[in-house]
Amino acid sequence: MPKLSGINHRRAVRSFQKAGFWIAREGKHIAMTNGERIITIPRANPVDAFTMAGIVKDAGLTIEEFKNLL
Repeated sequence: MPKLSGINHRRAVRSFQKAGFWIAREGKHIAMTNGERIITIPRANPVDAFTMAGIVKDAGLTIEEFKNLL
């Protein structure tokens, strides 16, 4: 898996919105959906690389696709 550095949660939310996700719920975590998949992004700055890679995988994207959205 290619290296993915820690990312600010607001930047990650904007990137997932470009991929067709929208915010479904906000609290200590941000829940986003695209109608099929639900992803949860913690409000952390930065979200560590291991956690971010798991979220990207759950969203059905590759690391490279996600990097292009940043």
